[in-house]
Amino acid sequence: MTVRARVLLDRAAIAARVDELAKRITDDHRDGVVLVVVLKGALIFSADLARAITQVPVTVDFLAISRYAPDSGRVRIVQDVSMGLEGRDVVVVEDLVDTGLTLAYLLGHLGARGPRRLEVCTLLDRPERRIVPVAPRYVGAEIPGDAFVVGYGLHVGERYRNLGFVVEADRDALLADPTAGLSWYAQPPKGA
Repeated sequence: MTVRARVLLDRAAIAARVDELAKRITDDHRDGVVLVVVLKGALIFSADLARAITQVPVTVDFLAISRYAPDSGRVRIVQDVSMGLEGRDVVVVEDLVDTGLTLAYLLGHLGARGPRRLEVCTLLDRPERRIVPVAPRYVGAEIPGDAFVVGYGLHVGERYRNLGFVVEADRDALLADPTAGLSWYAQPPKGA
């Protein structure tokens, strides 16, 4: 099966955005920053981001969530951060901010730990689908509300996280056949 797809962010565009976000985070957090990475989607993005922040101390911790029910916005924490956040500058690192429901929950949870500053850095933002008025401070790129994306941490059926670029693809086709995009590893789809 052929899947309609196009590269939304290629490797060069991702690298440029990561460098820009790292510079902004560095400028805003001169005393250092704790990156709280939301697993699994933000893992690849956060690794590149942490390596790009070179002028201030960086500490990394992880948070994993599980959905109670798909598209409900209700989540539970299955792995919490292990370090104290009180009085520290914290940046939550996400792969994609969509409705804002999950992010609002996480910000409340982390905010209760008394950080000095609590902000959000996301690779992708989809503000037109926002239900809860959360606004990430650091955004790699905005995407349209109907864009279905995979790659660079984003997945369908646990596939495509390890693509080095972000692909906008036909959602129905990939859900019907999650292997339909395997050719992208050899030859990325065209377009940007």
